[in-house]
Amino acid sequence: LSSGCELFLKYVTRASLETPNFQQCKSEVLERGERFAEFSTQARDRIAVVGSPFIREGSVVLTHGRSKVVEALLLRAALVEKKRFRVMVLEGRPDAGGAKSARTYANAGIPATVVLDSAMGYIMESVDLAIVGAEGVVENGGVVNKVGTFALGVMAKEMGVPLYVAAESYKFTRLYPLNNADLPEMGGVMGGASLKFLDTLAWSANSSSNASEEDKSARIATTDANSSSSLHPYVVDLPPSVSIENPPCDFTPAKYITLLFTDLGVLTPSAVSDELIRLYQ
Repeated sequence: LSSGCELFLKYVTRASLETPNFQQCKSEVLERGERFAEFSTQARDRIAVVGSPFIREGSVVLTHGRSKVVEALLLRAALVEKKRFRVMVLEGRPDAGGAKSARTYANAGIPATVVLDSAMGYIMESVDLAIVGAEGVVENGGVVNKVGTFALGVMAKEMGVPLYVAAESYKFTRLYPLNNADLPEMGGVMGGASLKFLDTLAWSANSSSNASEEDKSARIATTDANSSSSLHPYVVDLPPSVSIENPPCDFTPAKYITLLFTDLGVLTPSAVSDELIRLYQ
């Protein structure tokens, strides 16, 4: 968001310098703003066009988190180019972004499987490529994206699986982090201290039709009586001495990224700095 706003301000500043008359400057700013907005909305379609050829017939694609750009790319490959492939989607805790994407793919007729985030190493050997979106693309060619992308990149490189990043050029930002500690403050942690840990296995087992009505009534009564500790009988209650760390994003260095699919074309990570210079000239 900040990099997109910075690019927009660049257009506004140029208008004020090139058109000293206030009314003309105002019209020029509005026109350039509309042009910039149109460019931004069309970027997703352009990325889908340049990235979809990398999805091969019969391949297995791994994704992480929910990205509208990645969804557009894969939907184009399936619906427009009529390719048949499968999508493995990491769950995307804590907001279940991956599970939401899996629903989108399934509704479009694409075979989709949701995988636990912690099982990415287990399924990596069965996929042909991995593709993720990005919250930001930095000067050194690395990306800032949903937490877990860094681990995915390390795992993909170790297993010889190409990792592609799909991102609009307005997400190119003039940052140069060397590690995750260099990332700017991103508004705290996702979920923060309110994050809950649910024992889904116990929930699934005890919420089935096999459970007696007495058991269900007892669980509800227990929950109501102990409402101060949790809102769900299968939430794992932690003592106050246990802190929760749940960062929303992490930084993936350029060495783990194979290519970037952008509205400027297919780029190598090393080309990002040159594109940034052109964008901000």
